Amino acid sequence: MSKKILHSNRQSVLHLSKLPVVLAVIASLTIASCDKKNDEEPITRFAESDKVVRLIPARVKDRKGWAKDMLSIMDEAKVPHTLENICSIVAIVDQESNFHADPAVAGLSRDAKEALFERIQDKLGDTGVDKFKAMLKSKPAPDENFMMQIDKIKTERDLDLLYRQMFDYFRDHYNLSLLTGAASLISGHDMKEYLNPIKTLGSMQVHVNFAFSHPHNSKKTDDIRDEMYTQYGGMYYGILRLMDYDAAYDKPIYRFADYNSGMYSSRNAAFQQAISKLSDIPLAYDGDLLSYDKDENALSQRSNTEIQIAMIARENNLGLSAANIRGDLLKEKEKNLEETETYKKINEIYLNEFNKQAPYAIMPQVVISGPKLSRDYNTNWYASRVNGRYLHCVSVGKRLRFTSEKLSDNDDE
Repeated sequence: MSKKILHSNRQSVLHLSKLPVVLAVIASLTIASCDKKNDEEPITRFAESDKVVRLIPARVKDRKGWAKDMLSIMDEAKVPHTLENICSIVAIVDQESNFHADPAVAGLSRDAKEALFERIQDKLGDTGVDKFKAMLKSKPAPDENFMMQIDKIKTERDLDLLYRQMFDYFRDHYNLSLLTGAASLISGHDMKEYLNPIKTLGSMQVHVNFAFSHPHNSKKTDDIRDEMYTQYGGMYYGILRLMDYDAAYDKPIYRFADYNSGMYSSRNAAFQQAISKLSDIPLAYDGDLLSYDKDENALSQRSNTEIQIAMIARENNLGLSAANIRGDLLKEKEKNLEETETYKKINEIYLNEFNKQAPYAIMPQVVISGPKLSRDYNTNWYASRVNGRYLHCVSVGKRLRFTSEKLSDNDDE
């Protein structure tokens, strides 16, 4: 699932790392080795896969394999093997796919076609859609055409592979300038990727754009997509997406919200709340400080958040120009936003106005929609669901700490 993006919005086998796993005891829990924690009783670091197995739901097939891959990826990404970190990963994987590397999705083919045709119409108009549908219904053979093949698809990977095969076929066999003069668009690799409706992939449902910007072993787009459908690859990109950024959250639920609505969305939503209270003008706390297009590129048009910051800056003589504010807000997906003059001055005014610090994070108010969902949800629903899985995992882990090395059958969760 993802924020406001259509993601019909979810093999090559990777060699498993054989690096030894190191046992250690740490004084406090951290999520992604960076979140702040209050004074807590130290918890034994879980680094042995036989213990991590018990943190994965018993209904999952090959728990040992999932545990081994998880710990190997955490080592590669330098994520500490704390109970909190492991349970955060377990909770996200379970929420997104119930531990399936290539999850089946009910109604996937129907909804994916709708998403595809919407994208084609966006680029080629009604005429382009009609001609594209006609090709789907007749090629590569009338009795086994692409439309029929799409209707039989059950899993994300199979649909993804079929779309790639379909676009390659049309590129190689047709003069696609027939589609309203858009040959260079349709046959080009970028358009092939644009039209592919499968945007979030694998066991942790990571957006392909994130994976493309964080390649593991592969460089080609199709190779990275194939990698994401493996057990190891799906978790590799998901663990990076979940853990590989520094945020001073005091509760894991904010990181779970970020996983759904974007890095630092919880922090940014709190910043928006502070801005709204200072301006006394309602503002959506969606975690987006700027306006973005479908591909998540910042638009030149000013967002409501940006407009309100400029108003506060003028009224309080903050000396922030429009260029200053825009430059600072472009860092909204980074930790460095907190070091900008815009962020610091808004929070200083908030402290002076209300005699208390502005909250560092709140739950973003984001609607979750997409072809894979039976209805719309919101980020609070998502984060709460993940948090429930997380808390159950932590309770199992704390019990493991006080049991013998070899658990009894009753402890097999």
